[in-house]
This record gives sequence, structure tokens and C-alpha cells, in this order.
Amino acid sequence: MVSQYEEAGVNIHAGEAAVQDIKEIVNQTHDENVLHGLGGFGAEYELTGLMGQYQQPVLISGTDGVGTKLMLAIAADKHETIGIDLVAMCANDVLAQGAKPLFFLDYLGLGSLDPQRVTTVVKGIAEGCRQAGLSLIGGEMAEMPGIYKNDDYDLSGFAVGLADKAALLGAEKVQAGDVLIGLSSSGIHSNGYSLVRKIVADAKLDLNHTYATLTQPLIDELLTPTTLYYHSVYPLVQAGQLHAAANITGGGLADNLGRMIPDELTAEIDATSWQVPAIFNFLQEQGQISEDEMRQVFNMGIGMVLVVPASEVEQVTTTLTQQTTPFQVIGKVVNRREQPVEYAN
Repeated sequence: MVSQYEEAGVNIHAGEAAVQDIKEIVNQTHDENVLHGLGGFGAEYELTGLMGQYQQPVLISGTDGVGTKLMLAIAADKHETIGIDLVAMCANDVLAQGAKPLFFLDYLGLGSLDPQRVTTVVKGIAEGCRQAGLSLIGGEMAEMPGIYKNDDYDLSGFAVGLADKAALLGAEKVQAGDVLIGLSSSGIHSNGYSLVRKIVADAKLDLNHTYATLTQPLIDELLTPTTLYYHSVYPLVQAGQLHAAANITGGGLADNLGRMIPDELTAEIDATSWQVPAIFNFLQEQGQISEDEMRQVFNMGIGMVLVVPASEVEQVTTTLTQQTTPFQVIGKVVNRREQPVEYAN
């Protein structure tokens, strides 16, 4: 017998089945500090064993979503990696302030609950948590057919990290002479997709076609998951080799790196120092977008910038090379010119 709640569009049994399916996936991300994850009214994470490592412990948190990249995943029925994007949007922000990632919570709102699709999405979130050093300890899943239509869904996440107050990264540590090291992005990451979708629509691009300058179908280029930088960057934080870091999201290099530059200094960027990935050149050509707007909207191939004291550059670049982390020295910090961030060419 179908209940009135199911007639209203909410399937409680499907929700229970989805929770059972994802429990083991979630448990695999847990570390020894997780007391209780799924099943309670709130997740529990113990800090006792961590406190002795910090003289002045500071919790750092970040929350975000995936943006309209999610619309492409839904339209293409490709949900395997969108959860990685969700984690990255939160975790890379927390990492950029010098925090050790602790735990992650997610929220999934749906129009119609398909347990298999939910499991696929959560597998991606769990994979993102593994890449980010986070325990996935809880979340919320809500079927809301009055808000979301048919197969539509939305994602948001919340990450928490821990740092010693004296070791926090930020603008107050940045000095003239610091060197800017750019860590390569995997592509567009998760920002600028409203413009991406407009270009696709206006130019009548075929998402399933592999265009001449690309190495895979356009939809796969566009859904390439965001790079998580934890394993590359946190060892440098622990070694005290960074002054600041900037996660390059919406607003591009100028807006995001600009947050880390004091009023009396300027970050001078050499735009010729790295090769812009083909997907950006393709979108720029297809959409007839100016260089200035491309730089304002997209990361253009640099997903995170490390602000490194000149004395630490050799060791940092050696470590990144040993990690096989793709990077490039992209500029330096100089005395203030007109803007916090300026391109040398």
C-alpha cells in the first residue's frame, strides 16, 4: 500500500535504503577520533588526542557547494566525481589557512530519491575526503519534490580543520621578496560554470564530441574533478615553509590571491610562466571572451598559489618535485604598485 507521504513524492523506504548503502562507504573515511558518525542526531569527533600538539589551537571551518557544474552532471547523468568537487571547494579553503583537516559534513537535497544515484554521489564525497585527509562523519539527505524537480539535486558541504594560532597562514606574514608558486589545476575546477554553460548553449557545442584541441569528449573535460591539494601542501605547512596560500576559485588569481597581499605590497604575476590548459583556450575562442574576463572568472590552470619566503623556495620546489606535484614559479611579491595583484605582461 502506497502511503500518502509517498503520493506526495517522498519515499521514506528509499531514504532508509540509501543510508544503509552509504554507511560502509562513509565509515572507511573515519580516523581514530570519530566517536559516532551516521545514525545519531549529531556526529561526534574527539579532540583530546590532538590538543597536546597545539599551544593555541584554532578551529577553522569552511562551507560551500558545487555551483552550476552540478547541472552538467545531472544532464549527462554522470555523478561519480561531483562529490570530489564538493569536498574540494571546502577543504582547499581550510587548507589555505594552514589547517590540518579534521572532518566533513554534507547536505544532499533531491527531487526524487534514487538510492543508487545517492550511493554514487556519496562515493565521490568519500573519495574527496580521502584525498583531503578528512573524516566524513555525518550529513543530511532530504527529498523535497516541491523544491527540486525530477532528477534535480543540490549539494553543500562543511569542513573543519585545526591549526596552531602561531602557524596560521595569512597576509600578515607576507613580505616583499616572497616567491609565488602556482600549483596546477586539473581544469576549470568548480567555478565559472554559468559562463561555461552559456558558451556551450550559444555556440551550440556538442558535449559528447571530442573537439580537435581537446583529448576527450567536452563533457568529460567540463566534469573533470577539482584537485585537492592537502597531500601536497600540508607537509609544507607543517615544516613552516609558507607565509600564505590562496585557493583560486571564483574571481580568478586577482581576487583570491589579492586576499593574501597586504596593503603595502603587490603580487606580480608572470602570465607566460605556465601553459594554460586547452579547455580554457577552447572556451575563450568559442565564446569570444576577452582575456581580462577569462582571468576574472577562471583559474586559467593555477588552482592554488603558495606564497613562499625566498629562503624556502629551493626546499619547497624540491619537495613538490619529489611529490610529483605539478607546479610553476609564477611571480613574486613586490612593493605596492597600483593593485594588490598585477600581471607583468
